[in-house]
Amino acid sequence: MALNLDDAESVFEFVVTQGNGIKGLVDSGLSKVPEAYVQPPNERIDKEIAIKLELPPLDLSKLDGHGPRRDEVSKQIIRAAETLGFFQVVNHGVPLHLLESLKDTTHKFFGLPREKKAVYLAPVTPTPLVKYGTSFRPDKEKALGWKDYLLMQHTNDDEAFRHWPEEIKGILLEYLWSSMSMLKRLLHVLLGNLGVDLDDSMIDVLTGNKMINMIFYPTCPNPELTVGIGRHSDIGILTSLLQDEIGGLYVKIEQDMDYGKKVEWIEIPPIPGALVINVGDMLQVLSNGKYKSAEHVVRTSSTNSRVSIPIFAMPIETAKIAPLPQVVEKDGIAFYKEIVFGDYMNNIFENALAGKKPLDFAKINST
Repeated sequence: MALNLDDAESVFEFVVTQGNGIKGLVDSGLSKVPEAYVQPPNERIDKEIAIKLELPPLDLSKLDGHGPRRDEVSKQIIRAAETLGFFQVVNHGVPLHLLESLKDTTHKFFGLPREKKAVYLAPVTPTPLVKYGTSFRPDKEKALGWKDYLLMQHTNDDEAFRHWPEEIKGILLEYLWSSMSMLKRLLHVLLGNLGVDLDDSMIDVLTGNKMINMIFYPTCPNPELTVGIGRHSDIGILTSLLQDEIGGLYVKIEQDMDYGKKVEWIEIPPIPGALVINVGDMLQVLSNGKYKSAEHVVRTSSTNSRVSIPIFAMPIETAKIAPLPQVVEKDGIAFYKEIVFGDYMNNIFENALAGKKPLDFAKINST
């Protein structure tokens, strides 16, 4: 079937089924967003209404040692997790040259011929650890997202070296392990604030399921009509995100937050050398709602392609996640019931994006 940009079935076949992705769609020379990618007005991001988060990044070098500097940055981390659920960090221990190389590597990977990428399409991929695709659930979404991605699950280094794409596996593993060291330090601070002393076995349960995603957002002729990825919160414990200098990450804020004017979305602007950290749904459950996962979206650009590389630190699939006893004792009530993380994850990936609605089923007495 020849590509017909005015025919939704033709576009779906070309982009999704054949694996050309949005990159192939843009390379075909389109001048407007196909109808399948036009979002309803309430799902679009008006960057003129949104405001930029002007807070400076948190300096994680202050976590070394003891004393006022450590106490100060610990309080900042806790406050950010309790309010917006997003913050940026510098001096995080991930080499800066590695971050720059990652951005270049992602651009190069998505610039490969279709045949090199399409081998990892879900129906034909030689390994369940690697999946190439576009949008989130294109078979179930009413409007598709303007992104291509390569998602890799990490079980152990040996399997990663065997199954991850040859061109990228070395640099991604280096990024994964340096980032996980940083995320574990943050988790110690956040759970320590709740009265929990983390041991290695608990860390393994809470962060033993790791995924890394290389995401490519091609230039878009009508960025005001579509989104790179729609409203969602991350499902795990913590996420570390490398975003490039293009920007486009927006976080939904709670209405009781005071930013000086009525606003629904706040932009997380790129900061050179920084990583974006955000709270996942399971950390919200563990903390009995004290820490907040937040809905976020990505807006596209008409002038530059954008890349981002998140690492998702999640519980193992058999883990039973419930509010921590120490928090429930203090609160006097549990706001969430116990859930098996694998069930929660499967529910997310089997459905279209729906903001934070999936978390409702974990709430006690939710309707």
